[in-house]
Parts: sequence; C-alpha cells; structure tokens
Amino acid sequence: MNAAQGITDKFAISLSLMCVIHCLALPVLLALLPGMAVLQLDNEAFHLWMVVAVLPTSIYALTLGCKQHKRYQLLILGTIGLALLVMALVLGEERIGEAGEKILTVLGAGFVAVGHWFNYRLCLSHKYSRTQKYKDCNCPNDKRVDL
Repeated sequence: MNAAQGITDKFAISLSLMCVIHCLALPVLLALLPGMAVLQLDNEAFHLWMVVAVLPTSIYALTLGCKQHKRYQLLILGTIGLALLVMALVLGEERIGEAGEKILTVLGAGFVAVGHWFNYRLCLSHKYSRTQKYKDCNCPNDKRVDL
C-alpha cells in the first residue's frame, strides 16, 4: 500500500467522523456550553470547508486504492457519499430543512467513512498477499520489485 494512500484514507475517515460528530453532537454542546456559540461552528462556512477538505482527500485515496486492489465498487460507494455531502451543502437548510440537511450529511459521511474503511482494509490485505506469494519462493534470482 502506498504510504500517502494509507494516510489519506485515515484522514478522510477522520474528516467523515468529524462531520458526524459535528452534526449530531454540536446542538447538544451548544446547549450545554454557551461559550461555544462564539466559535460559530454551526454556520454554513463549516460545512463548506469540510466538503472542500473531504472531496480531494477522498477522491485521491479511493482512486489510489482502487488502482491497487481493483475493487471499483468502493469508488462508487465513496462517490455516493461525496454526492450526498455536496447535495446537503448545495440544498442547504433553507430548502430541505435542518433535519434533511443533517440526514444527508450523516448518510454522506457514513458512506465516505465506510468506503475508506474497506479501501484501507483491502489495501492492507493486498499488500500482505503480495508479500506472502513471494515468501515461499526459493528462486535464487528472485528480483522482484515491490512498488
């Protein structure tokens, strides 16, 4: 597995989880801690910047992983999640309401996180299977190159 791909998978999973925590926990935190209202984490700018961070990270990590393990269903899974996140941002609270926006965001973040989780696991197993197939090879001129 490419080191950059593994890092971006983990980063994208973390960003997706931040989206879920933001959507589900922020109203409770704002009610309990009035001082957090000053941070304005509940405005649309937060959603915009999260999507700006998630889109390139996810696309990069998922495409690198799919090139390695050839399971393009995960790219489709991630694309569905990204589309839901963008749809929540574009439609916004004004058109679909606060509940609709949260549902789209949580579903989208879930799809993205699951896609990256499976991508990460498949890349690890792919790396392991590549090293295992050469382990028992007793060829004297084993000039394999690990990419």
